[in-house]
This record gives sequence, structure tokens and C-alpha cells, in this order.
Amino acid sequence: MTSTSLPTAPSCAPGYACQVFRADALFVKIGVNLDDPIGEADDVCLGDIYHLEPGARAQRLFIGPTQSAAGAPHLQSIADGSDVGRAGDGITLTSRLTMMTGDGDTVELLILRHHPRDSDTEELYALPLSPMAPKTDYTLIRAEANPGSARLSDILCVSFTRGTRIALADGRQVAIEDLMPGDRVLTRDHGPQPLRWIGRSTLRAVGAFAPVVITAGTLGNSGDLIVSQHHRMFLYQRNRSQHVKTSELLVQAKHLVDGENVFLREGGFVDYLSLVFDRHEIIYAEGICAESLMVNDATLSRLPEDMAEEVKTRFPGLSQNQHFGTEAGRMVLDEIGTAAFYKNTRAG
Repeated sequence: MTSTSLPTAPSCAPGYACQVFRADALFVKIGVNLDDPIGEADDVCLGDIYHLEPGARAQRLFIGPTQSAAGAPHLQSIADGSDVGRAGDGITLTSRLTMMTGDGDTVELLILRHHPRDSDTEELYALPLSPMAPKTDYTLIRAEANPGSARLSDILCVSFTRGTRIALADGRQVAIEDLMPGDRVLTRDHGPQPLRWIGRSTLRAVGAFAPVVITAGTLGNSGDLIVSQHHRMFLYQRNRSQHVKTSELLVQAKHLVDGENVFLREGGFVDYLSLVFDRHEIIYAEGICAESLMVNDATLSRLPEDMAEEVKTRFPGLSQNQHFGTEAGRMVLDEIGTAAFYKNTRAG
């Protein structure tokens, strides 16, 4: 992962900060393994319903460079400052679990195994790729052991893909990879705003990292808009629904997937780029409204350490508030109907 805050983009040393829960913070509320903590793929049972322990606190885990230990090709090391273990301890990604909430939303968890250097007692931790809340049913629908060469540093933030055209204040549509800090980007609410920072990463396009393709014309976009699954689109309802408080909606791209007009594209690799402004902005990508990366403590905890430090240095004390609008999940969209937002459909 690299970042750009000056005309010359520096390379970042390996490093990553994330928030994890001890395995026993997630337990089976209903199912075969009643009261058991979350486990690795071979130890869990599909259909079991999990809850997050009330009051469970996430722990910060700093990841160092990947080790090349024999027999553990994907072993990584814990770095200084972690709440988990000690610097130099090993950590491996052993499983990827997919859960579904009552409203049809999905949450992916990475199961990590901590290998202390001076003890044979290993512990499991769960790293959710989406926020989780207590008193919520999470039904296990998929369990994948040995998730390939996925690394803990492959957790992405809100991102566009290479080739996405971004509207500038002078009317030009510029490919996102050609933008530079200082370029004046057109925003929906604050007019021309200088771009402050660009984050970049290249990931395997599988699971939670596979991009969402919003085909040309579906939302009025001039070309295919390809974004990360958690990237939120800004949608406006001409006739406000009784199900939401505002006409303005912020909708994660993954909730728009219908397999026809909007679909996941898995396979190969994908280049993701994130844009940061002084505020959380709504910008124009392929001619339609989408969010910029929102910078706050939660965002910084999901960035590689060097990138997070760069953002903190460049924007001291910055904690952006979410742009005005109602967060609309799968249940809300099912009630409204995604077709209400579509401008056209693909030819059959």
C-alpha cells in the first residue's frame, strides 16, 4: 500500500493497524455449538447464530512485516504498540467467515491465530471487516479455511478503482490515478475543493475485496463505476419514503448488487484509490455522486501505520463528520426497491 500527499508518492514500509476482538467476545446464541466462542472454519457450524458480547471492547493490533518462517508462509509479526501479545509474536490468518444479519446484510470476519514466542498457548481473535453491534443476530452462512495468500494488510477503506473519472472544478473529467494533491475537485455542497491526499492499494479481488460494478447508465453514470463494496453512493429520493427520515441516502455499493445492473467482479487483482479532503465530501465519479474517504479515528485504525501517521501529520486533530444523509442498509433498500433509483437497465 502506498500513499500520495506530495507530487512524489513515497513508498510505505509494511505495517497495519486494525481492531480485533478476542474469540470469546463472539459466541453462539442459538445453534449446535450453543455458548461456544467463534472459532476456525473447521470448528464452526453453518447456521449457528452468533452475538457480540455486550460491553466487548476491541483491541488494537499492529502488524509488522510478513515473516518467511518455514511451514508458515503467511505468518506475520505483531509490531510495537499492540494490545495483543508482544512485539515479534507471530500472527496468522487461518479462516474467513461470512455472516448474515436479520436485514440481509453480510459481515465478513477474519479469524487470526496468535503465536506467542515464549509460550505454547495460542489464542484466536476475530477481525470484522464491517462494524458489528451487540444484541444483533449474525447467522454463519460460509466458512473458508486457509484463505489463500490473503494478508492482514489487505483490508481496504472506501475506494474507487483505477480509471474512474472524477469531475474537476474546471469541467474536466480526469482519471483518478492522474489526480494530484492540490487539484480542485468539484464537490456537491462546497463547490471546488482542493484534494488533500490520495491513498492507493492493489489487492486480490476476492471476497470482501472484490469490487462492485455499477454498469453505465444504471444510476445515471456515464461509464461503468467500479468501487469497493463499502463505498457509499449518495442517492436522492424525489418522493421521500416513509421508511427513512431524509430524501438524501448514503448507500453502500454492496447493497445495490442485483446481479444484473450492479454486480460483484471477482478474480485477479484490483487497484483501489481513496481521496481525502478537508471535509467528508460528496464528489462526482463518472458523473454521479459518491463519497470521499471520511477521516476519523475509526478510519485511521484501518489504515497502514505509516499512512495513518501521514494523515495525522498532515491533518492534525482532524475528525470529519459524516455528510448529511440517512444511512440506508439492505432492509431499507428492499422496502424502497432499488429500481426506484435506476435510470435504465442493461439490455437483456
